[in-house]
Amino acid sequence: MSHGKLIVSLSPHVSSPDHVRRIMLDVVLALLPAALWSVYLFGFQAVRVIFVSVAACVICEYCIQRFLLKVPSSVDDGAAVVTGLLLAFNLPSNIPNWMIVVGGFVAIAIAKMTFGGIGNNPFNPALVGRVFMLISFPVAMTSWPVPLANRGQMIDAVTAATPLSIAKEGLKNGIASDQLMASLPNYWDLLIGQRGGCLGEVSVLLLSLGGLYLLYRKVIQLEIPLAVISSVFIFSGILWMVNPQTNMSPLFHILTGGIFLGAIFMATDMVTSPMTPAGMIIFGIAIGILTVVIRVFGAYPEGMSFAILIMNAFVPLIDRFTKPQKYGKLKHG
Repeated sequence: MSHGKLIVSLSPHVSSPDHVRRIMLDVVLALLPAALWSVYLFGFQAVRVIFVSVAACVICEYCIQRFLLKVPSSVDDGAAVVTGLLLAFNLPSNIPNWMIVVGGFVAIAIAKMTFGGIGNNPFNPALVGRVFMLISFPVAMTSWPVPLANRGQMIDAVTAATPLSIAKEGLKNGIASDQLMASLPNYWDLLIGQRGGCLGEVSVLLLSLGGLYLLYRKVIQLEIPLAVISSVFIFSGILWMVNPQTNMSPLFHILTGGIFLGAIFMATDMVTSPMTPAGMIIFGIAIGILTVVIRVFGAYPEGMSFAILIMNAFVPLIDRFTKPQKYGKLKHG
């Protein structure tokens, strides 16, 4: 007969093999195919941007915890690596190193550590860094190297507008959408990634494969990506049906820009997204609609980053109104 002490502790009492390091490793593996594709398209410059971004985020987090907060470093959990990767995926391959370091500092020091570190930040750190860079360095952040034109060069010299930028400017100047499509990459090229843009947004196909892996590993749930992509398709489709000459097709909208990168890897961030299935659907639909509104009516050709950050602010409210009814609680009225 055992005479051991009865230990009473707070919940949860169900153990799980899931932990931060394992989750972050899965995210890195899911991002790897798109990262390799960006290296194929942009060569050394893609490697440089990824390395500098990851190093900046990891070093920044380590220094803040070690020397400022004087607490044990948590960089070995991989969260800073993922933030650096996602930030790099949102940058052009010709961005200067010092700008990447600034973006990494903003992402870690301001968007993450200011709120207490992992699990406490209300906004996606990589997107905060990206938007800060877009506002602070608009020219550098919107100069897009031509894929395969600069591989092996230390400096990207050949640049061109992205399909979204071309479409935005063309429609503004009164060019019909069907005429614009004749001069833009076809849907197959948009799907596989034969186009300019940020490092990680160019290949919808490889991002989708990464998303399927995360779904298989149960790192993310289907509600948010499905809600974001379908709402972008439906809302842009409504505008296209109303006037197909002044609006791009819904298929063009979901295959260009950062729709799949944002929907799969950034909107699903478990810290900054709702906890309930109903909340996830509301969150995703709102992101999709806001993205199209910004693209069509706003000043920027892309709106995914802004849409996710805006909806990050509403997550506590969404959670509050979609939380399950307590067991046994009676409804009044």
